[in-house]
Amino acid sequence: MSNLRYVSVLSVLLLASSACGGQKASEGGGAAPPAGAAQGVPVEIIELTPKPIEDRGQFVGTLKSRRSTVIQPQAEGFITRILVRSGQQVAAGTPLFEIDASTQQAAVASLESIRAAREADAAYAKQQADRVRRLLDAGAASQQELDQALAQQKAADAQLNAAAEQIRQQQAELAYYRVVAPAAGVVGDIPVHVGDRVTRATELTSVNDNSGLEVYIGVPVQQAGKLKLGLPVRLLDDKGQQIAEQRISFIDSAVSDDTQTVLVKTPVDRSRGAFRTDQTIRAEIVFNTAPGLTVPLVAVTRINGQFFVFVAEANGRGGLSAHQRAVQLGDVVGNEYIVTSGVKAGEKLIAGGIQKIGEGVPVMTLPPAPASPQSGDGAKPQSGEGGR
Repeated sequence: MSNLRYVSVLSVLLLASSACGGQKASEGGGAAPPAGAAQGVPVEIIELTPKPIEDRGQFVGTLKSRRSTVIQPQAEGFITRILVRSGQQVAAGTPLFEIDASTQQAAVASLESIRAAREADAAYAKQQADRVRRLLDAGAASQQELDQALAQQKAADAQLNAAAEQIRQQQAELAYYRVVAPAAGVVGDIPVHVGDRVTRATELTSVNDNSGLEVYIGVPVQQAGKLKLGLPVRLLDDKGQQIAEQRISFIDSAVSDDTQTVLVKTPVDRSRGAFRTDQTIRAEIVFNTAPGLTVPLVAVTRINGQFFVFVAEANGRGGLSAHQRAVQLGDVVGNEYIVTSGVKAGEKLIAGGIQKIGEGVPVMTLPPAPASPQSGDGAKPQSGEGGR
């Protein structure tokens, strides 16, 4: 009877143990995965696909006005008045400076008096010629006397014309003592002052029309072979952001002896930014666009000066394995390297989690992150579920 009671108690304990084991299995995530299923380190895997890659170069450009004029006087003397200020907008013909013209005015006045004397000489010579002509008609003078009188009249007229021409010339010179703007624009720096003596070589100021600007870019001769008219030129601010995009309109046929660069020009639309004459600006020329491969910066490792990436390849067991591959890299575009050799389109690149793997390590695609519960769904655990 005691043996029967022992067997009954043992059976109850076995049933209870089996029930508890089943409950723990259900609480631990279900049944174990079947044997032979693909396993590996979860990593981020992307497929390499070609994308347009730009062959471009960055240079420093200088803005120049296509309608910029350096103001120099055409007369010499002392400045008596400065009629404008730096930065002032002026129209064509606006007076800018006045130079002391007293000496020139005296010269003009002297020539005026000389012309009056020449006018009197010319009038007298004409009277003499008329008188000799009448005497010749009356038979009281000879033809030779008339010829002499006419010659004297012509000489007097010539002297009068010469005096008048000298006066016109000196009056034109007198106008140069008043310097005016040759075109509309903005007045630049004025380095002279009232009382300064200026010559024809003195720079008084400049007048710049910023509505017509060009960017002057010096491209090294090593890259000049890739230049073509119409190539895109991007103008960048100090943060590298694009301000405007233009196209090459001029390529110099000669190389600068000083800098060994080729001059490239492109017009600038001033409405796209606050551009000024002689301003320096970053310019990016896009030489060519062709399909290519890129890899994220975080997917690249460097060992002894050589760059490597990991690719995921089939391991023959229904899964993937990581294999290290040496690559040659080009420029950085955004957050990616341009790859020139080492990988090809269609291969699977391990782009994340490379610090957890090594050569030949089995890998698997990182599963997507679970969606976070939305607020207001009432997805709060019940009182009986939160304590387990």
